[in-house]
Amino acid sequence: MTAASIPVYISEISPKRLRGAMGSCPQITSVTGALALYALGLVLPWRWLAVVGGVPALLMVVLLAFMPSSPRRLLKLGREQQAEKALQWLRGKHYDTQVELSDIKQSINTQPEVTWSQLATPVYYRPILISVGMRFLQQLTGITPILVYMEPIFSKSKVSLPARFDAAIVGAVRLVAVATAAFLMDKAGRKALLYTSSMLMFGSSLTLTIISHTTSCPPGPFPPNLTPANSAGLIPLISTIVFILGYAMGWGPITWLLMSEVLPLVTRGVASGLCVAVSWLTAFALTQAFVHLVEDHSLFVPYLFFTVVCVFCLLFTAVCIPETKGRSLEEIENYFRTGGTFTITQSPSTEQT
Repeated sequence: MTAASIPVYISEISPKRLRGAMGSCPQITSVTGALALYALGLVLPWRWLAVVGGVPALLMVVLLAFMPSSPRRLLKLGREQQAEKALQWLRGKHYDTQVELSDIKQSINTQPEVTWSQLATPVYYRPILISVGMRFLQQLTGITPILVYMEPIFSKSKVSLPARFDAAIVGAVRLVAVATAAFLMDKAGRKALLYTSSMLMFGSSLTLTIISHTTSCPPGPFPPNLTPANSAGLIPLISTIVFILGYAMGWGPITWLLMSEVLPLVTRGVASGLCVAVSWLTAFALTQAFVHLVEDHSLFVPYLFFTVVCVFCLLFTAVCIPETKGRSLEEIENYFRTGGTFTITQSPSTEQT
């Protein structure tokens, strides 16, 4: 539930010039929390680690009581005064809220209740397909099985590292990459980071594919013990780190952000849930299939599959994804409504009011 609602809430309360950076905050806090748990796991038994993990959830429940509601949600419910008060609190007491409230009202007024037949129109199905497609491709890149089975993967690839070092390296790399993406999101743009992310993942997965095909890595179960370290193990180690770095600075955080940006207001809640469901179901299926592919065909086949998926990520970014940097949610909705125009044209009735 939080995975679907948090990105939507952040996108609806954020000013357009900062929405990219603020949209990366869930990923930053998630990676920071994971890295903190990795560190605590070195000194605490698992029972106390579970107790520590429950503290942020309890803190979130307490802080929810002090959070303002989304102005867009309040306007959709007809609570204009509460919406204006919430927006004023979010933007500051010297901010003129009337222009932004007017744009939100027009966006809501032009989106009546949606029927099943209306979902077949481009204004609805295009952003939904883009969001679902991004979440689907995000998981098909192989990030989940690589993170889950990193230690046995390193073992098969002749990389010798204690398990605690695996977790620490992954946590540190992901944190640096997500922080970099948050800094560049509203400067370089979403598509530039997605291109960079896809290229880094493609190059690293292609390297891993070649290495797994040219080195002795026979099919079979993951070996239980790590092999001795050697210089050849540095290449798969560096390639895996680059793969995680590329994912964390693009296809990791931006898919969550774009999902909350492009989905129409009237379908945002249900469609967000659909995207999250597709993401986790794909991750579960791929993680299960990964083990069988390694046992039957070694690491070569799954790495080759991930390389091909990265090519599709590049093509999908080029053909399907609009650049939303510096655009309000109302302008993004107008883009899909008009077939490619971000600029909102005020209707005569709206101008008179």
